[in-house]
Amino acid sequence: MKQIINIFGVQSASSGHVEKLISTVGGFLGIWCIFLVTSHFFHGISAALIVASMGASAVLLFAVPNGPLSQPWPVMCGHLVSAFIGVSCYKLIPDMFLAAAIAVGLSIGVMHYLRCIHPPGGASALAAVVGGAEVHALGYNFVLMPVLLNVLVILTVAVLVNYPFSWRRYPVALCYKAEKLAEGDCRFRGESVLPRSDLKYALQSIGSFADVTEEELEAIYRIASKHNQQTRLTSEDIRPGHYYSHGRLGEELIVRMIIDRKSTRLNSSHRCISYAVFCLKKKTTLT
Repeated sequence: MKQIINIFGVQSASSGHVEKLISTVGGFLGIWCIFLVTSHFFHGISAALIVASMGASAVLLFAVPNGPLSQPWPVMCGHLVSAFIGVSCYKLIPDMFLAAAIAVGLSIGVMHYLRCIHPPGGASALAAVVGGAEVHALGYNFVLMPVLLNVLVILTVAVLVNYPFSWRRYPVALCYKAEKLAEGDCRFRGESVLPRSDLKYALQSIGSFADVTEEELEAIYRIASKHNQQTRLTSEDIRPGHYYSHGRLGEELIVRMIIDRKSTRLNSSHRCISYAVFCLKKKTTLT
């Protein structure tokens, strides 16, 4: 069963009911405001195609507002660049199917290089090609109206809806700023054993896009380290010839090798443990 779950990528239920409710209400308000704006300029199938890309953005902005794909730069640049590419492909490539495919593929590549990957941007590129006569008549004005206008609307709603909840304020920089100034209940507190520069290096070394920031990775590592430190060994768990560490890394790393453990003469339930301590360049033996 576990292998089947892993293959299908079933997500763990890590969010609470409050989080789900905020996401639901935020998505409703975001798309409702988008429809109010778009309906003044477009009708029918054209309006539906344009709003569809914003519906995908709403999922990111309100379900995962702290994610790297949801931040203002990817949202704005991803939609605008993709819409521009879509209009260009429609004008330059006579075959609509070919133009649509090239528009989406090219948008993905450009978003990679501009570091503004936002999946719904592909829908904006597609809408510019297959949006119909109303969209085609706009030409490059399509990038400004309605794409830019819709982006500004949904970003504004995301800021307003998420701001009352300090752990999910949008954009994510507001959450970290609030944490530093007010020591509020943002979920990223405490010192990390690993420097953030090391976490950033690890993300860059993966070689492909990772939907996690170094701040989120730092928080995950910190929580996992705290949980690990709370799991203490009992004296009966310690075995001669085994190595044990306190969980720290870098210059603070200390590893102990158990040499022997013997019962004391006064009380057989008390044991005297001999171990060697390894601290990077020096080694000491204690009993």
